[in-house]
Amino acid sequence: MPLRNYTVLKGKVVNTAIGRSGNPHFEIHLKDDQETNYRIAVNIQSGTRPSEVLYYVSENFNSAQITKLPSLPSGFIPITNDNQEIALDYIRGGLFDPKEMVALPPFKPGLNNDLKEKVEYYIKEAMEKNATLYAYGERWGPEEDHPDQYFHFLPGNGIHDIHMNQGNVGRWKNDDGIWQDGGILIHFTEENRWAGIFLAFQSQSWCTDDNGHAVKSVKECNHLNAGNLSNNRQSSY
Repeated sequence: MPLRNYTVLKGKVVNTAIGRSGNPHFEIHLKDDQETNYRIAVNIQSGTRPSEVLYYVSENFNSAQITKLPSLPSGFIPITNDNQEIALDYIRGGLFDPKEMVALPPFKPGLNNDLKEKVEYYIKEAMEKNATLYAYGERWGPEEDHPDQYFHFLPGNGIHDIHMNQGNVGRWKNDDGIWQDGGILIHFTEENRWAGIFLAFQSQSWCTDDNGHAVKSVKECNHLNAGNLSNNRQSSY
């Protein structure tokens, strides 16, 4: 079944942290216009080998969604049949060339050579410049009796699955679906500049059916050898 609560979260970055329990995550503390607190949990390591996550972080991406996002209210915006034009799909949406994705470890000695640093660069700039951030993924909360484990606000509230959500293997197949991929878009409003952070696991196939399930193995169809993805794209939802 696809993600139950596919959502885009709009707000301003307040703080960041690194979650190291299990698979490492880059944690982002966000607030909306009503001062509601949220946490964005961004995978920077995969639970399936190979563990290095594929990333494409750039200001050069194609997205019709960005013309619609500034008019959205802040906070959680569920994506339904009524507003599917703002949904993300790495395979069908033509966001970027997947061949440009790079696999990086979560942490590595040195400067600007691991995924934590790549994500952190734009998130810290967003915080410093009071940019508006849009996080796509699956909502959780509010958890009235559980303070957030990293930023300690109550109720616990947030969004995860900030990555491609189709072509999965093993127990993650239950999350498969089309037009429900995760990611982060950042609008530096004063400069009218956009940046996109797109993540995928090396275990995910880039050839999927109308349910988001793999129709070819990842060895046959990965981000490098998927060929012309236009065969997988569709103009309607």
